Amino acid sequence: MVDPMGQPQSIRFHLAAVFLVFFLLVVVLGSFSIWRLSNFNLLSADVAEVWLPTTRALGDLNNYTSDFRAIEGSNLLAADPTEAAATEKEMADLDRTIAASEREFEVIRHDAAESNLYEQFKTRWNDYRAIVNQMLELSRTGRKAQAVAIYGSSSRTAYNAASDTLGQLTDQAVASAQAASDRLAVAYRQAFWLIVLAMAIGGVMVVAALVHVSRSISAPLLHLATRMRRLAANDTAIDIPETERLDEIGEMAQATVVFRNNAIELMESQRMLARQATLLEEQLAQEQRLAILQRNFVSMASHEFRTPMTIIDGHARRLAKMKDSMVASEIGERTFKIRSAVLRMTHLIDNLLNSSRLVDGGVGQYFDPAEIDVATLLQEVCQLHREMVPGSQIVERFSSATMPTVGDAKLLFQAFSNLLSNAIKYSPDGGVIDVDAEIVLSDEVVVAIADRGIGIPKSDLGRLFERYHRGSNVSGIVGTGVGLYLVKMAVDMHGGRIEVDSTEGNGSRFTIHLPVKHAAAVKELSPNMGSPDADATAEAPSIATP
Repeated sequence: MVDPMGQPQSIRFHLAAVFLVFFLLVVVLGSFSIWRLSNFNLLSADVAEVWLPTTRALGDLNNYTSDFRAIEGSNLLAADPTEAAATEKEMADLDRTIAASEREFEVIRHDAAESNLYEQFKTRWNDYRAIVNQMLELSRTGRKAQAVAIYGSSSRTAYNAASDTLGQLTDQAVASAQAASDRLAVAYRQAFWLIVLAMAIGGVMVVAALVHVSRSISAPLLHLATRMRRLAANDTAIDIPETERLDEIGEMAQATVVFRNNAIELMESQRMLARQATLLEEQLAQEQRLAILQRNFVSMASHEFRTPMTIIDGHARRLAKMKDSMVASEIGERTFKIRSAVLRMTHLIDNLLNSSRLVDGGVGQYFDPAEIDVATLLQEVCQLHREMVPGSQIVERFSSATMPTVGDAKLLFQAFSNLLSNAIKYSPDGGVIDVDAEIVLSDEVVVAIADRGIGIPKSDLGRLFERYHRGSNVSGIVGTGVGLYLVKMAVDMHGGRIEVDSTEGNGSRFTIHLPVKHAAAVKELSPNMGSPDADATAEAPSIATP
C-alpha cells in the first residue's frame, strides 16, 4: 500500500493493527491474572514474612549454638592464656550473635506451640551458659581438670537439652512451613491453569494475524537480520534479495547493502592498520631495547673502565718518572698492578661481549658440553677476582680436590664469575666471601657463594632472575640487571637449579645444584644444542701468575 505522497505504509498499518490486538489481549489477561493471583499473593506473603524468616532464624541458631559448643572445647585445649582469651572473645561475639538471632525469631508471629518450645529452649540455653561460665572460671584459675570434667558431664547434658529443644522447634517450624508451601502450590496450580486457559483462548484469536504478519513481515525481517549478523561477524559474502521490495523492508535491505560495502572497505583498512601497528610496535620495542642496552653499557663502561685506566696511567707515569731510581722489586710490584688492571678490563670486556651475545641469541646456541672439573673452574674464577680486586677476601672450601662432570666450561665460568663479582660488588665494606663446593651422593655438585654484604630486600626475591631487574637497594652501584639472568639461563641449560637465601643487611647466599654427568652424556647433549661459534666454545680463561 502506498499513500498519495508515494511513501510506503503497508508495514506501518499492519503493525498498528497487530499492536492494538495485543494491547487488548494484555489488558484482558492482565485483569484476569490479577484477580486470580490475589489469593496466591496472600499465601506468598505468609511464606515470605513468616516461614522463611523463621527457618532462617532457626538455622542460624542451630549453627551458632553448635559453633559455641566447639569454641567451648577449644578453650579447654588452649595452650596459653593468650589463646584462651581469644576463644573467650569468640564466645562473647557468638553470645551477641545468638542474641541477635533470638531477637529475629521473636519479632516473627508464631502459634502457641512454637512459642512454648522457644521459651523452653531459651531457659535450657541459659542454664547451659551458666555452666559454661562456671567452667571458664575454673579454667582461668588453673583448674583445668575440673573444667574438663564439667565439659564432659553437666555442660554436655545442658547443651544436649537445649539442642534437642531447638531441634524440636526447628522440626515443627519446617512442618508448618511445608504445609504453607503446599497450600501455596495448590493456589498456584489453580491460578496457573486458569491463566493458561485464558491465554489459549487469546492465542486462538490472534493466530490468523500472526500467520499473516509472519509471512509478510517477520520472515523477511528474520532473513535480513540473519544476513546482518553474518555481516557483523565480518562475513561479507552475502546476497540481499529484499532490495526489490517497495516497503520499509526494502529500504532496510538497501541500507544493509551500503553497510556491507562500507564494512568491506573498513576491514581492508583495519587489516592495513593492524599490519602497520604491529610493525611500529616491533620497531618501538627494538628501539627501547637498544636504548636500554646502550644506556647500561655506557654507564657500566664509564664507571668500571675508569678505575683500571686510572691505575694503569698512575703506575705508568710512576715508572716513566722514576725508572732510573726504582729497584727491581718495586718495578715488579707496579707491573703486577698494571697487569691486574689490564686483566680487570679484559674481563669486563669479555663479560660485556658474552652477555650481549647470550642475551640476544640465547644460551642454547652457545652450549658446548664437555668433560670439566668444577673444582678447577672455581679455583680459576676465585684467582681471577683476587687479581682484579686485590683487597677481596675469598675463602675456598672444597670437599674434594676434583669434581668431574659434563658441562660447558665457558657458561659455568661466567655464571660463577657473575655470582662472585656480585658478592664483591655488593659488599662495600669488604668482608669474607665464602666459596663452598661439594659432591652430594655422587650425583650432584653443589656450589655455594656467600657474602656478608647489603643483602636482597624480600620484595625483590621473586623477580631476582628477571632480565634487566635490579634490587631496590642498589642505587648508586653500577650494574645492568643481566648478570643473574644469565646465571639462571646457564644453570637451567645444565639441568640444574639455583637457590637464594638472603636478608637485607645480612648478606646473600647463592647455591647452585648441578647434576653429575659422565663422558657418555656429551654425545647425548651436543647434537641438540646447535653448532656454537668459535668464541662461545673457547676454554674458560686460565689465570697466569705474573
